[in-house]
Amino acid sequence: MTHTPQAQPLDPTRTQVPSGSAEPADRQRVERGGPLRTAVVVNPVRVENLDELRTTIETALAEAGWPAPMWLETTPEDPGAGQARQAVDEGADVVFVSGGDGTVRSCIEGLAGTETALAVLPAGTGNLLAANLGLPDEPTEGVRLAVDRGRHLLDLGEVEGQAFAVMAGMGFDAKLLDDASTTLKARIGSPAYVLSALKHLRDRPMRVEIRVDDDPPLRRRARTVVIGNVGRLQGGVRLLADAEPDNGQLDVAVLSPRHLSDWVALAWGVLRRRDHVRRMEVLRGSRITVTSDREQPCELDGDVIEPRRTLTATVRPGALWLCVYQPDRSPDLAEGSPKGP
Repeated sequence: MTHTPQAQPLDPTRTQVPSGSAEPADRQRVERGGPLRTAVVVNPVRVENLDELRTTIETALAEAGWPAPMWLETTPEDPGAGQARQAVDEGADVVFVSGGDGTVRSCIEGLAGTETALAVLPAGTGNLLAANLGLPDEPTEGVRLAVDRGRHLLDLGEVEGQAFAVMAGMGFDAKLLDDASTTLKARIGSPAYVLSALKHLRDRPMRVEIRVDDDPPLRRRARTVVIGNVGRLQGGVRLLADAEPDNGQLDVAVLSPRHLSDWVALAWGVLRRRDHVRRMEVLRGSRITVTSDREQPCELDGDVIEPRRTLTATVRPGALWLCVYQPDRSPDLAEGSPKGP
């Protein structure tokens, strides 16, 4: 089993962007002006044709009258945070990131609390943040999106100094992510997660204690606990229908199916977007602590981290500027995308 190298903690001394209002329109910024300075953080392992990507990005920026970007490659020792911080220190206004979910998450850690915007150019197999916010799959369109200067200020979640923009999870969801073969994901895409999930449908449940803010703890038998800043899983499945990335809160889904029929009913309810889903409980707060009766696999934004018994997530309001489609006045930012919600 492989795990992402330990990320550097978020730096609390970096300038924090004020969160302002939670209303979507007040979290937007569309600036006009001259060309902006950019950098590209790229994972050379995930990007199949780096020379082609370089040509695509530099051509698109040149057509917009922007200068050529600084290029920074990730390494096994530093999967993106250090490169993102270097780009900020050298004056980049926008940082493009091309890689998988782990690369994106690491760059988010490097940009959190700064005025530099993140522009995602998906290159991996999960692409959770891109899927949740309707971001383009093609690099040329991703560059155009950044050039249009649409921005949205997002909250981030934080677990022991590590950031997440999409979700953190303990139990079943981390198991299926860890078991999904990289080769199979590259070959068939999202169905690889389905095949991985089938292996764990009958796994032993965990006994958990869940504390939301200062409320009394809740004790549950659960298969997985997902803490979401946004609501979509792999494949675009919307698990947390009311999760918003800019309301200063994290939504929590506690899934407790006992039998195969419960899994079927739960999946059907989620796919049908029902208000009440059998064997799923939804909570909300700004600080979530989940403690299991035994060590469990955990994940952040689809990136498997070290197993643990306790997972504590807190929200960091207004911590990241992200390049998104504009205009958009819906709580679901993906509705501003041509790809739709």
